Amino acid sequence: MTNIAFIPVRAGSKSIPLKNIKILAGKPLVYWTAKAANDAECIDKVVIATDGQEIKDVVKSFDFQKVEIYDRKPENASDTASTESVMLEFLSVNKFNNDDKFFLIQATSPLLKSKHIDEMYQKYLSDKADSALSCVINKRFFWSKEGKSINYDYKNRPRRQDFDGFMMENGACYINSVGNIMREGNRLSGQISVYEMPEHTAVEIDEPDDFLLIEKLMEKHKND
Repeated sequence: MTNIAFIPVRAGSKSIPLKNIKILAGKPLVYWTAKAANDAECIDKVVIATDGQEIKDVVKSFDFQKVEIYDRKPENASDTASTESVMLEFLSVNKFNNDDKFFLIQATSPLLKSKHIDEMYQKYLSDKADSALSCVINKRFFWSKEGKSINYDYKNRPRRQDFDGFMMENGACYINSVGNIMREGNRLSGQISVYEMPEHTAVEIDEPDDFLLIEKLMEKHKND
């Protein structure tokens, strides 16, 4: 059985041009998740799927042992293309066994570490789940635009320390089998295992200010 880490990175980005190779804490953004996947004991192969030559050149400069590059098709690298579309493209042109495990890792989650990947995989196995995702606990109170409280009773407002909160996807990592993904066309399916990551990993890179915030968090949690 092979465990494949798959990191899709587009050259195009409306909010931040060439976002995936913009420097973060002294390294290109994609370096951090590529390193986490490369260093994870459970990962056999790391695939960076991109459509940009500049990104390819940067990734090659990392010289990570497990990392290889996949040339994604232009139609699956557009602003409207889904992540699932490039996953399915890659799996359809490569020969894998149905039982091989596919780890979708998103470069916009540079706070992901190799230990998180290994711990998540062990939980996925021990839960005997079909797929898995990473989450953080969110203890915010949510409302609809119509003024309806969604996840708590505002007439009996709980104290934060007494509120269990909800698990929120942080977008860092997903695990599924190749067979499930090809059959369902989705990163998740069947019985789903939830792996809890630290609260600060909820921050993802979407806007320019996120680089400033994540650099501070990386410095603070570098020895975690």
